Amino acid sequence: MLTWLIVLPVLVAVFGAVRLLRRRRTGHAVRWLLATNLALLAGALVVLGTALTGPAGAAAPAAAGGGSNGSALIGAAVAVAGASIGAAIAVAYTGAAALAALSERPEMFGRAMVIVGLAEGIAVYGLVVAILLIGKA
Repeated sequence: MLTWLIVLPVLVAVFGAVRLLRRRRTGHAVRWLLATNLALLAGALVVLGTALTGPAGAAAPAAAGGGSNGSALIGAAVAVAGASIGAAIAVAYTGAAALAALSERPEMFGRAMVIVGLAEGIAVYGLVVAILLIGKA
């Protein structure tokens, strides 16, 4: 919990700075954005490593209980995050195509919304996998 109290304001400050830099110079903004993303990736890897190893005193109870609880929770988080990102990309492309089709033929509304709904279903699959993983832990 303490980690989030430290990391969250830093993330907000970094994103605010990147947004300001992006408005000023487009050439330099891409470099700053790339550097910021790499720094955030490094921070995420540190947090993931800390979550996987845990404190030294917590290693013995985890070994006695099987130790799969933390791995299952991280797997559930990865499943939800990956499925949500995939669904966002799919909805972006299908939504844009649906709007383009609706501008030419408005009677295609039902078909277009079904396609966009199928793209949203990807996130539901990730949620189901996460629930199954948490249930096994």
